[in-house]
Amino acid sequence: MKNIEISNDVKIPVLGFGVFQIPQEETKEAVVEAIKAGYRHIDTAQSYLNETEVGQGIKASGIDRKSLFITTKVWIENVNYEDTLKSIDRSLERLDIDYIDLVLIHQPYNDVYGSWRALEELKEKGKIRAIGVSNCGIDRVVDLGINNSIQPEVNQIEINPFHQQEEQVTALQKESVVVEAWAPFAEGKNNLFNNEVLQEIGDQYDKSIAQVILRWLVERDIVVLAKSVNPKRMAQNIDIFDFELTAEDKNKIATLEESNSQFFSHADPEMIKALSNRKLNV
Repeated sequence: MKNIEISNDVKIPVLGFGVFQIPQEETKEAVVEAIKAGYRHIDTAQSYLNETEVGQGIKASGIDRKSLFITTKVWIENVNYEDTLKSIDRSLERLDIDYIDLVLIHQPYNDVYGSWRALEELKEKGKIRAIGVSNCGIDRVVDLGINNSIQPEVNQIEINPFHQQEEQVTALQKESVVVEAWAPFAEGKNNLFNNEVLQEIGDQYDKSIAQVILRWLVERDIVVLAKSVNPKRMAQNIDIFDFELTAEDKNKIATLEESNSQFFSHADPEMIKALSNRKLNV
């Protein structure tokens, strides 16, 4: 598995297993199967409401904790100094681990500065190894870095063939921020898994459309999170290190760009209100 360096002592596996929208009753087994398939990077969040089951899966896998990279995210209601400190303790308890490899501020709302100071302190204490943000523009990332002790080390954003974020990725990587992609398959929107351009590329290498997309992201040095509860699909998604895309392949993928989110804008006032009003008591 290829790793990307976050800092001198922290490396993140470039392929992660995401558990967003996996039901609680299926999460433990999904994590066990993902680890069995070769994943060592598990990505969850307070708002996914399955941290406990992720922790159970980690324990049941029998894999040494030090061999795993675990990410969680602070939900909006906890994005302030005091509640970030308290909620990370709760996340550690639910995950049943002594430290978290990466903690992200899930959305760029509420008291991001206060929350960031709390994450810096938790990192200093060894409860967290790396800290970052999610769904932030380059302006917010640089602003946080300039006005605090630690610059965000990771930014997890939507990236897929229809929303490629070339300019944003380049700007973040220029600032030495590791970029992670959520929804790499756009949740199947635009009939993604029957896309003729991606299928044509995949046929050249005897690879699936999903494998082409994952390979395309990895070759951009983007950490990518894939989700499946199907063990065969898990194994297929991780089997992307035996081929390379050509410049022509990448140019074809570039033609799929639609230059807009496949879900919603994080700058939409109504969406900000809706997300901020989602109280989860996590």
